[in-house]
Amino acid sequence: MDLSYGFPPVASGEARLLILGSMPGQASLQAAQYYAHPRNAFWRIMGDLLGAGPELPYPQRLVRLQAAGIALWDVIAACERGGSLDADIVGASVRANDFSVFLAVHRSIEQIFFNGAAAEASFRRHVLPGLAERPLALHRLPSTSPAHAARSYADKLAAWSVIVAK
Repeated sequence: MDLSYGFPPVASGEARLLILGSMPGQASLQAAQYYAHPRNAFWRIMGDLLGAGPELPYPQRLVRLQAAGIALWDVIAACERGGSLDADIVGASVRANDFSVFLAVHRSIEQIFFNGAAAEASFRRHVLPGLAERPLALHRLPSTSPAHAARSYADKLAAWSVIVAK
């Protein structure tokens, strides 16, 4: 199995919060876009909260996120994974992104929101122990993945609305 590589961060210098996924799935990697799977609720939620919905061209969605002070990235820079599920990630293959450098450049980020439990667990395991002392508020949100069908869209939207209240 070959390593899959994620995307660079999407962030402006004014970013105040960071949304982290674990690692892009196959649909996203093929499209070279964050959250490209048509059944992933991320862009629908961003549309309802920020006007950055899937009806807009991808570059415009990213501009809207950045204008709202939101940065977007993944915890994992590279890993082996047999499919698109987080459960398919080979733990020993995980290479985390360099958050020390990212957070040093984006000093106004004080809050990190995780798109699901896997992103949070990966960050706490592979990133947090190596970060210099810096006050960061960490919040787990329900995964927008179509594999996480335990919560309704309305429940996910309500939980994610915290990003516009911060």
